[in-house]
Amino acid sequence: MQDRRLHVPALATGLRAAFRSGYGLAQLRRDLLAGLTIGIVAVPLSMALAIATGVPPQHGLYTAIIAGAVIALTGGSRYSVSGPTAAFVVILFPIVQQYGMGGLLLATLMAGLILLVLGLTRMGGLIRFVPYPVVLGFTAGIAVVIAVLQIPDLLGLDPDGIGEHFTENLGRIVAALPGLDPVELGIGLMTLAVLILWPRLRTPLPAPLVGLAAGTLAAWAVNHWLGGGQVDTIASRFTWTLDGESGTGIPPLLPHFQAPWRLPGPDGEPLTLSFGVIRDLAGPAFAIAMLAAIESLLCAVVADGLTRTRHDPNAELVGQGLGNIAAPFFGGITAIARTATNIRSGAVSPLSAVVHAAVVLLAVVALAGVLGLVPMAALAALLLVVAWNMSEARHFVHMLRSAPAGDVAILVLCFGLTVLFDMVLAVGVGVALAAALFIRRMALLTQAEAVPPQEDPQVRHLPAGVALYDVNGPLFFGAAEKALTSLHTVDPGVRTVIMDMHDVPTMDATAIVALHTLIDEMERQGVALILVGLPTRIIVKLRRAGISKRAGRLTYASDLARAAAVARRWHGAGQPASPRKR
Repeated sequence: MQDRRLHVPALATGLRAAFRSGYGLAQLRRDLLAGLTIGIVAVPLSMALAIATGVPPQHGLYTAIIAGAVIALTGGSRYSVSGPTAAFVVILFPIVQQYGMGGLLLATLMAGLILLVLGLTRMGGLIRFVPYPVVLGFTAGIAVVIAVLQIPDLLGLDPDGIGEHFTENLGRIVAALPGLDPVELGIGLMTLAVLILWPRLRTPLPAPLVGLAAGTLAAWAVNHWLGGGQVDTIASRFTWTLDGESGTGIPPLLPHFQAPWRLPGPDGEPLTLSFGVIRDLAGPAFAIAMLAAIESLLCAVVADGLTRTRHDPNAELVGQGLGNIAAPFFGGITAIARTATNIRSGAVSPLSAVVHAAVVLLAVVALAGVLGLVPMAALAALLLVVAWNMSEARHFVHMLRSAPAGDVAILVLCFGLTVLFDMVLAVGVGVALAAALFIRRMALLTQAEAVPPQEDPQVRHLPAGVALYDVNGPLFFGAAEKALTSLHTVDPGVRTVIMDMHDVPTMDATAIVALHTLIDEMERQGVALILVGLPTRIIVKLRRAGISKRAGRLTYASDLARAAAVARRWHGAGQPASPRKR
């Protein structure tokens, strides 16, 4: 029997798979170019996602540096590039509001431990059982929440606090609309136009770099000619203090080691590590881990489809766990994989992700001053594009039009719950409803029907008083009662029932109880029962439950011919003793 207990998956299976397929200077050149491309894209995106999460932008860069390198070197996918992603904004933003920066990093560390355990216990394969309507629903909901959070910076508004509740935020944004800043809006719209139109030119320069560069130049010109402070930038929004040094924007320093629980909590004081804090963060950490597992493995599956390779899901979870354990000690927030840009850039191994991390590191050290000039309106425009791409609007609309009604209901419900409440509730309810829908569909397929003996040559000449029933489909808690109830009402003259169960692949405890009840009812009515075609494992299970052979009343047969012979012998011997009373 296969041992399914805790084991240690091989680390770096993605990297080793790339090397086994042949790796030389040509492949290294492709990885360097791909890493440079995705690194350039990752710099503004990491800053924007960190800001959207509610933390200073450098923490997004630290995530791409530390988690990006660790996960690439230890994970199970050849093409995934890890860093902060838009999917986490709706989970991480409320954590920052309630527990501060220290709480966010501690929750990330706990999530990394959960991911590590999931990988060690071989849970990677289970992620594929999350239904597509659930994934699409909460992903589109996250996109809407992210888009709404960008409106204040895009329009230059100063709403009365942005919190964790969608409806409250929307009301505050509407109330702040009279304070719209046309200059900020103009820079945001210009950046948005460049981000949308630039890819049509099919140039090697990535659109985020060009769009943010254009927005930054416009903001610098406005601030230079009209006076400082006209356009809000990273440098005007954020300040930093470290080891007696301070400044604005992004610190031009390498990520440094620091225990997450020593960072500020919600009151600005260092977070006190206690069992109470860990207990409070257990729920958010579990949500982070589940979303990280789902999104990372979905990215790996997409990469497999694009490149005709195969990833190791358990090793990928271990790598994700190690990356999210390491990142918080260097100021990094939660990281998961991004894939498509890396593949389109020509990457062939995880080394491209390592190069991407090095590019981000170089940007932090050498270009911190330049990055501080990036306007907030331009970052908001970038995140609007990210939210639109994330929403998969065409797939969403297509599913609304073509999917079965049950799947559409799950899609809409997950979307609405994500927007109005939170993603954890949406996924929980969505998976539960999808499971219920699956059970209902399977129950409709499971049935027990009377079969005229003349239709099967093996039982064509059965004695009078013998009935044949064909049971089809799995017998489980959603289908057993429905399928077996019809057998309680056989014809009054029937003295023996043959149940053909060749097409019953499994039985759960509910089905066994239902079968036990049926047998007792038939015995009270003087009806014998022959179970045909059950595999040995199910027969063993039934015997353990007390459903054993009873002379002249209950037996098992391997096929219909043997069942017919038993029925003739019983009837020839005068068993069962007497017909049922009407």
